[in-house]
Amino acid sequence: MASDALGLSDIGIIVKPQDYDQVESDDFILQEEKEKIFFLIKSKTDEYCFTNKALIHVDGKSAVSKKRTLKRLDYKKYSIQNVILETAGTIDLDIEIKFAIGSYQYSIDVHKKHLEELKDLYKALIKISSIQETNAQYLKYAQSSLEITSKSVNRSSGSNTLEQEFKTINEYTFKWLTHFHETYNTQDFTSVFETFIK
Repeated sequence: MASDALGLSDIGIIVKPQDYDQVESDDFILQEEKEKIFFLIKSKTDEYCFTNKALIHVDGKSAVSKKRTLKRLDYKKYSIQNVILETAGTIDLDIEIKFAIGSYQYSIDVHKKHLEELKDLYKALIKISSIQETNAQYLKYAQSSLEITSKSVNRSSGSNTLEQEFKTINEYTFKWLTHFHETYNTQDFTSVFETFIK
């Protein structure tokens, strides 16, 4: 088989940037929206493509015959958590990176010759996870602040009619939440990948 000739097995390899155009994931990148591949792991059945905006998983294990299932998990919708890197023992051929993204759990085996590259991915995922956690906390603060303010305004109602007050508060609330959602919901992690992926 061609995959055997390329040295692919269930233990993944790191695909070099010059070879990105030879993988299936490349066909699903939103290049029109400045999406870019920063890290790609390929095994005989799967591809794990880390872009500045999403994890794209081309899944061959759960598909029948040679079909593939494509899963796109955008960082703006799914938070990364519990990132773990397991290095190889003396006789092991593989190392493993584990993480959760949203409700999906990943455990990816990679050949141990790629340890240094996988350390870089580990650092990038840890940093993204930290940014997402901080952003989620700030969004909670913004919502709590708005609720407290809203209660105060209701208690000190002025001469405006109820309809006018509702309209004013509703418009302000929408602008407030939209502003903080745009500020603290990072969609593009180019700077993180450029910092850690060598």
